[in-house]
Amino acid sequence: MTEHETDGIPGQPGVTVSEPPQPPGQAPDRNLAMELVRVTEAGAMAAARWVGRGDKNGADGAAVHAMRMLINTVSMDGVVVIGEGEKDHAPMLFNGEEVGDGSGPACDVAVDPIDGTRLTANGMPNAISVLAVSARGSMYDPSAVFYMRKLVTGPAAADVVDLEAPVAHNIAQIAKAKACSRHDVTVVILDRPRHAELISEVGARIQLITDGDVAGAIMAARDGTGVDLLLGTGGTPEGIIAACAIKCLGGTIQGRLAPRDDAEREKAVAAGHDLSRVLTTDDLVASEDAFFAATGITDGELLAGVRYRAGGATSHSLVMRARSGTIRTITSEHQLWKLRAYSSVNFD
Repeated sequence: MTEHETDGIPGQPGVTVSEPPQPPGQAPDRNLAMELVRVTEAGAMAAARWVGRGDKNGADGAAVHAMRMLINTVSMDGVVVIGEGEKDHAPMLFNGEEVGDGSGPACDVAVDPIDGTRLTANGMPNAISVLAVSARGSMYDPSAVFYMRKLVTGPAAADVVDLEAPVAHNIAQIAKAKACSRHDVTVVILDRPRHAELISEVGARIQLITDGDVAGAIMAARDGTGVDLLLGTGGTPEGIIAACAIKCLGGTIQGRLAPRDDAEREKAVAAGHDLSRVLTTDDLVASEDAFFAATGITDGELLAGVRYRAGGATSHSLVMRARSGTIRTITSEHQLWKLRAYSSVNFD
């Protein structure tokens, strides 16, 4: 028999319960979620030292280094499916990199050390560090198509929206599902020139974001954020990461690949992609054994950012598990002098 710590706040003592040992290849254990949040906490705490300093690369490098050090202590046999770059550009967390300590279940891993590098560099809201994990072979492979058109909304309207329908129709359907006026619906959209026509069609409240559409997608799917819908074209990797969160939250993400040019289009077709197909949440992440963890870097509607103080820091995280639908918000108090004793990550 083995012992596992029950779910709780990182750093707090937990109650141990006896469980049978896991056979090789078993689905990820529920306690994996609590290991993953330690990784996003490390990434966020490292990146938070760079907030407002105008250096996107410095912030991203610090977060990548911290997450790499921690992710290789997690009890999983992981392979990065959605990463930050190719192997030649290490020390990124590159596609195909093996992560985890190799002792646990076989997993696909999607990681974004900073969702919103520009937000971090400029000291703007809603930068987060994110990590998603699902059973091996369950994450969608976009074959180097870097953008997709997206629609995200929460459980209330998940069954009545359609990516291919007119914008006004989707907003009216959401308003009906939520028993409000269409003028009360808030749509989050990336502030890009390509979205000028979309913005003109909305006819409802709009929240423009400069970056960070993983956070935007979660806000659109989660109650109490003030956001009802995400629309527009954004990163395909971010869409797959967001799909892990949507699996946990309920709601829907719908996407269609949007190649940037003819060369990318030809590669997508050669890889077998149907560019007219609307991809659903289950297409993007097929397994119910999915986990998502995010930690705030800067303050935002979704999460508060890291707060440093003399000798310590406070972080705020969101941890979710698809199979149970459990969503946890975690506030962690970190004592830096203790972390230095066993961690190779420098949070000074």
